[in-house]
Amino acid sequence: MNPWPALAVVTVMMTADMTKTESRLQPRSRLLLRVIGAGLLLATAAIHLDLYLTGYRTIPTIGPLFLLQVIVGFAAGLLVLATGSRLAAAFGAVFALSTLGGYLLSVQFGLFGFREVRTTAGIAAAILEVAAFVALGVLAATPAGQQRRTSRSAHTSHAAHGGWSDRAASGVSAAVATLAAAVVALVAFGLLGGALAGAGSSAGAPSGTAASGGKLRTTTIGGTTVLTNAAGRTLYWFAPDTSTRSACYGSCAQYWPPVSGPLKAGPGVTGTLGTIARTGGGTQETYNGHPLYTYV
Repeated sequence: MNPWPALAVVTVMMTADMTKTESRLQPRSRLLLRVIGAGLLLATAAIHLDLYLTGYRTIPTIGPLFLLQVIVGFAAGLLVLATGSRLAAAFGAVFALSTLGGYLLSVQFGLFGFREVRTTAGIAAAILEVAAFVALGVLAATPAGQQRRTSRSAHTSHAAHGGWSDRAASGVSAAVATLAAAVVALVAFGLLGGALAGAGSSAGAPSGTAASGGKLRTTTIGGTTVLTNAAGRTLYWFAPDTSTRSACYGSCAQYWPPVSGPLKAGPGVTGTLGTIARTGGGTQETYNGHPLYTYV
């Protein structure tokens, strides 16, 4: 008895079963990558929007570029989520990587006269960008599953061999893409760690105003009299604040350090000085009911 016909039938049946399993698993894995990648893009865009609203919008050149980055981040995330196309995923991966590159350059060397400081929000966004690149890079390299509409009589050993070849090539391509994404992610994490190790941190740093008992002063800039600290640096107030409460915490306070009080009025200072208590301890100087800040 020739066993080959029976073996061929079994092989074709196994191939058909594996094809069905693959057709179920691949869309699920692509959907998972799609949701994760889009979610990470939207999360980084949300962090950047918060940073923009709490200080970046006032920075020349950087402010408009940051707003553009926020808009593109939200658009890319929604595009990936809505379509799941490989082209959209590739765009999202490149965008995440380029945004990370801009952050690293700003931390290490500065961009357009502005140099980043090490903040929790910035670090979180950078980590999410690396993760988004990996998820979207793998998604872009993974071909979408195609439904094979063939009759049972068309399942010949040659067709089965061709199907295995196609799936093998697809699997190798996805594996190579995953490995490449992992290598890039490791390099990005290494660069991020190196850049942050050499970056300054404003968390917990003094405001630049003299310690309690120091004096506030005034100076003239472009014909306008402004309030300064003892070192001559301009002081600012934050619109959402009230006379008894500061709304600037977290990344906002890292870029706009609150001025510690109590302080005394120096030459030219005619307004009313006072202090408020900050959440977590410490006092902040106020001028005519406005909590005061320096800029990092």
